[in-house]
Amino acid sequence: MPYLAMPLTPLMALVGLPPEMGLVWATALLNNIYSAIIVFLALGAAPLTQAQMTVLATLILVAHNLPVELGIARKSGARLRFQIVSRFGGALVLGMLLSAAYKALDTLQGPAVVLFTRPEAAATPTLWLWALGEGQKLLSIALIITGLMALMRLLTAVGAIDLLNRLLRPVLRLIGIGPAASGITVAGLTLGVAYGGGLIIFEAKSGRVDKRDVFFSLTLMGLCHSLIEDTLLMAMLGAHLSGILWARLVFALAATALLVKCSARLAPGLADRLLWSTVARTPAP
Repeated sequence: MPYLAMPLTPLMALVGLPPEMGLVWATALLNNIYSAIIVFLALGAAPLTQAQMTVLATLILVAHNLPVELGIARKSGARLRFQIVSRFGGALVLGMLLSAAYKALDTLQGPAVVLFTRPEAAATPTLWLWALGEGQKLLSIALIITGLMALMRLLTAVGAIDLLNRLLRPVLRLIGIGPAASGITVAGLTLGVAYGGGLIIFEAKSGRVDKRDVFFSLTLMGLCHSLIEDTLLMAMLGAHLSGILWARLVFALAATALLVKCSARLAPGLADRLLWSTVARTPAP
């Protein structure tokens, strides 16, 4: 992770973040959001403004856990190189847009309020005090995750998730994703790529969903997924919903709609080489 963080350091200036935040994003790229939170808390850097925290959270939300999530995309028929560019490049572009917008509007410039436990460093640090502090951090994260899981079950029980699914399906049709792919797309948007990975791979190999729709679905999910759980998690670090939810969702929909239009102009052979491929179908039982 330190080696990956080194080239990310100059990129942090493009999105208005301190250089050490490159290590936080590098951790997210190779692992998951929870690992990045642990590194963020362990750095003990100067407090970020709410705008900076929103930008950092957006980078993490768009591009994280790439070894797992890109593996799912590849097995589902999406070309790996394009998915890498879309996830990493999309995160940087959105981060730069948000950073510029917050500066131009002079908004969210106050300090970010981090709700996770961040124990103060001891005057005479010892191995035991260090272990105790790290244990407190892990416990606070575990409690937050448990609370989020309970909230997701509650939202499912009261029908909020079903309502969100119904609201999203017309939007997906509008940007060019066919109805056969709407189910897996909504699953990825609400639950996440890793959680819905089995469903995505199964539907791609079943042949019931066109390879183009699978590709567009995966690209949209890559830019914006786990709308509820991950968004709430980043909000507890002090990030603002304007970036981690609304800007992320609008950016993903607009980028996917543009991709649908542009790919329609490509020759079929070129699109197969650059964007998608045909996956081997699972034999019917």
